[in-house]
Amino acid sequence: MKEKNIEAVVNIYTSFNNTIAHATDLSGRTIAKVTGGMVTKYGRLKANPTVATFIAKRISETLKDYGIKNLFIRVRAKTRNPAPGPGAHAIIKSLSREGFKILNILDTTRFPRGGPKKKGGRRGRRV
Repeated sequence: MKEKNIEAVVNIYTSFNNTIAHATDLSGRTIAKVTGGMVTKYGRLKANPTVATFIAKRISETLKDYGIKNLFIRVRAKTRNPAPGPGAHAIIKSLSREGFKILNILDTTRFPRGGPKKKGGRRGRRV
């Protein structure tokens, strides 16, 4: 009989100040959640790629306990930022090295469409 592959979703939020990885099952229930502050005691290192690999190691331990082998990855940067922070690529790379099969990588960064009026009057903001 063929072995069933269990799948999960890993949501990665990376800003230039912190990295948060949140693993859920397909229905949205939390399996594991690890942040940069849980791994390092230095605030300036929370968005470091090295710390991101430790985050991925912690998440992979929990996912292996559940028997999960396939992952959908959603990467999210800070709103309006063109690129995710430094930790996103490191987490994806180390999760694939841990033996998980990555099925899909999706960028879910939010960007405003219109929204409230920008600051500055009729002639714009003057320096």
